Amino acid sequence: MSESAKVETVGDFRAKLGEGPIWDDRRHVLYWVDIPNHLVHIYDPTTGVDRKISVGQDVGCVAPRIAGGLIMGLRNGIGLLDIESETCTILVDPEKHLPDNRFNDGKCDPAGRFWAGTLGPKRDGVRVERAGSLYCLYPDMTIRTMLPGVTTSNGLAWSSDGKTMYYIDTGNPSVFAFDYEVETGDIDGRRQIIQIDPSTGKPDGMTIDAEDMLWVAHHDGGRITRWDPGSGKLLLTLEVPAPKVTSCAFGGLHLDELYITSGTLGMNGDELKKFPHSGALFRCRPGVHGRPEPAFAG
Repeated sequence: MSESAKVETVGDFRAKLGEGPIWDDRRHVLYWVDIPNHLVHIYDPTTGVDRKISVGQDVGCVAPRIAGGLIMGLRNGIGLLDIESETCTILVDPEKHLPDNRFNDGKCDPAGRFWAGTLGPKRDGVRVERAGSLYCLYPDMTIRTMLPGVTTSNGLAWSSDGKTMYYIDTGNPSVFAFDYEVETGDIDGRRQIIQIDPSTGKPDGMTIDAEDMLWVAHHDGGRITRWDPGSGKLLLTLEVPAPKVTSCAFGGLHLDELYITSGTLGMNGDELKKFPHSGALFRCRPGVHGRPEPAFAG
């Protein structure tokens, strides 16, 4: 493990709001999204090709599906993407009555359920508090509201023993843990385990490594941090040459590469000149491995 691990630019995509990287361990590609540009990216590190699919609306997150294609959290609900035909199908929209909300980050749990949360609109540049929720879509397409009153639903991760779920609501600069029941998907016992110093940016996306340590992206902080969820201790800081760091995910054939997304939303001309790689996809080898991400079982 090296704090000096080199963070390299994979592609200067200049994404407006790059987000949601997730490695497909079956196809050996990385999926990631550019939310306001309505794009799902499919990056193949073997060929260096980054394929883009427009889904016609804001897309906050994607995850592989066992039956093929992707499941997505969108502005107007949760949907499926057929990668071959590039066709989108909406499954459910639990916030049809809240047209200013949209889905943000999401991920599949160890049982193949799809968890995704929403955020509300901004008023005078400030996100409306507690306007979103965290949802769980079961393989039978039943959807449950798991956590109401969320401001900006973001990072998700599960411990290797399947007993703990970790969660970030960026409206609260913390990482929370829940007791998690893998058979039912039930969560309980919410507790704060990590407090993020606001001077280092806002906690955004998150992943977990093979040692059960958490990796947190700091939006407006230009860094990724590694934490021990048991002690709440900061273990490592990786500096990223872009302030709007949004999320991270382990990938590569050996899951030893950390992919990092970023954005340019809200940056002015001077800031873009100072950080010319903003919006890029980054990668580094931090000296630790990740775990394969579950696919949606529905």
